[in-house]
Amino acid sequence: MITLVTDDERARLAREALCEITAEATIGELVDQRDEGEGVTTLSFAAEMPGYPGWHWTVSVAELPDEAPSVLEVELLPGDGALLAPDWVPWSERLDDYRAAQAAAAEAAAGAEGDDGDANGDDDIEGDDLDIDELDVDEELDSDDDIDEIDEHDIDDDFGDDPDDGIDFESDEAASEEE
Repeated sequence: MITLVTDDERARLAREALCEITAEATIGELVDQRDEGEGVTTLSFAAEMPGYPGWHWTVSVAELPDEAPSVLEVELLPGDGALLAPDWVPWSERLDDYRAAQAAAAEAAAGAEGDDGDANGDDDIEGDDLDIDELDVDEELDSDDDIDEIDEHDIDDDFGDDPDDGIDFESDEAASEEE
């Protein structure tokens, strides 16, 4: 006995299979049904998802004699004019391109340098040019009520040569409870 499935039943089965992997709102209307031969039919539905213009859901349904139809495969495929990711380029080729671009940039910079060896004409900033004394760190610390004063002696004791030397892992509360 051969079981015949109508186009509507096949589309209902395909839509149910899609609903198992995606929300029903992402499945558009039936676009196409293609007979692939040997009892296999592929149904295409429009994909209604943001970011996937031109894509479609496909469901392959198998129909064998004396068997209920079954789903073989469900997938999301790009259609004509679909937005696609660029082709993958191996890391070694990207690295070669990067190195070539860096070498070209270095050559261009070397050619643009003036007599003094500085490409933009400005003198390089030396460490001596910075006046750190102008910064008043103590004033900034005093203005913040949340910061406690720190004794330099405490810092030296806590952070000596030995990482475990002088470090108290107990909190002040635990130490006061023991006393």
